Amino acid sequence: MLAKLGHAWRVFATGLSFALFGLGGLMLRVIVFPLLALFVREPGARQRAARATISASFRAFVGIMRGLGVLRYEVRGLDKLGREGQLILANHPTLIDTVFLIAFVPNADCIVKGALVNNPFTRGPVRAARYICNDRGPELIDDCIASLRAGGNLIIFPEGTRTPRGAVAELKRGAANVAVRGERAITPVVITCEPPTLGKGDKWWHVPPRQAHFRIEVKDDIGVEHFRADDTSDVVAARRLTEYLQQFFMKEGQHHA
Repeated sequence: MLAKLGHAWRVFATGLSFALFGLGGLMLRVIVFPLLALFVREPGARQRAARATISASFRAFVGIMRGLGVLRYEVRGLDKLGREGQLILANHPTLIDTVFLIAFVPNADCIVKGALVNNPFTRGPVRAARYICNDRGPELIDDCIASLRAGGNLIIFPEGTRTPRGAVAELKRGAANVAVRGERAITPVVITCEPPTLGKGDKWWHVPPRQAHFRIEVKDDIGVEHFRADDTSDVVAARRLTEYLQQFFMKEGQHHA
């Protein structure tokens, strides 16, 4: 009986959390960011202030979810984050992976779907923070490299989307191209969630029978010099790096399974 009541509460609390998330995004767009534009005139400073505001909002959001009993979380290796111009690559098991990472990465930048730019609940934060839109075609890689060189800490999910439960992640080469062409070391982040929830194809009300436990683990940097040590082309180096990252995240996933 208590287990059923607990599950019913988590379903309600999950719905409440996402309602608050949407409401918060709308308030940022209608109230917070117009005030920010009024009082912070310099574009670079305004962008950083917007990103700091979103980060604080996301930390509050995951704190609310934890307080409501929807989930628990732990972050390991947090001291490895926060260096300017950091390229952060993570696996992507759940809907709220981006929320967790932006919550804990200073001056975070990320790649967003074009639909989010026009969504009334998300377009305010997306435009104020000047996140990178994924509809830029061939210019997307250049936009990512420019963000890193400007001091942004860029978060990329090399899978491109959430991997269905039980499936093997297939990494795209875009993230490796950014690392190779931008000459940036990679900071890998491994995200696990047990029991699984909010995965690809899951509805928000598909709440697991017990409280979900998220673990966000920041690993040591991976340099890119080794992958182009023989003066190989960027294309070949990116392919080698993608293959390495594929094995890296697969091994880490098996280790935490």
